[in-house]
Amino acid sequence: MRVSELSERTGVSVPSIKYYTREGLLPAGEQTGYNSTDYGEAHVARLRLVRALIDSGGLSVAAAGRVIAALDDPDVSLPQVFGIAQQAVPREVNAPSESALDAVREVMRECGWATVAQNPGIPLAGSVIDDLARTGHTEVTDRLSRYAAAMDLVAEADLDAVASSGDSDQMAETVVVGIALGDALLAGLRRIAQESHTHRRYNDGVVPTENKEPT
Repeated sequence: MRVSELSERTGVSVPSIKYYTREGLLPAGEQTGYNSTDYGEAHVARLRLVRALIDSGGLSVAAAGRVIAALDDPDVSLPQVFGIAQQAVPREVNAPSESALDAVREVMRECGWATVAQNPGIPLAGSVIDDLARTGHTEVTDRLSRYAAAMDLVAEADLDAVASSGDSDQMAETVVVGIALGDALLAGLRRIAQESHTHRRYNDGVVPTENKEPT
């Protein structure tokens, strides 16, 4: 297909396609003439991945480029892809206190979790613990072990999704997309579950009329 058709199929403008190609996020098409280039289904799939990482995952073009490079490198293992993708997802984190980090390490020991020291989740969780302490809402961190147990189930589901993807390339892509978009999915499901449990616990399971599905 020509670049105009590639643009139409993916919803990505022609200038953006050319920009992603220059930045190494998209392989160049096949030159079939002096001013003619052909693209295939692999370009469609790659463009959709790039836009998912940038638009939904919130990655910068540079961060998306690092993730794409890891996907394309046969010498990068799946655990390494996990690490690169985790580091690429943008996070604003204040330096956590030692007491907060100790709390994170303690729950890691309880769960039997083993990670590299640079895992971005450690300072992120520690920073949130500090923020909760400053607001006086330690009732959340008092239940840290319960939250961690729930995350164990989520992590197992993540790895099951990766394992079901097929070949190694698809597995690596599932890792990247899952990390970039999975946090938003979990946040959405959490909000739904919170409201449902609130109605069950405090409203005898009755959902306010304005929130019910239309019949």
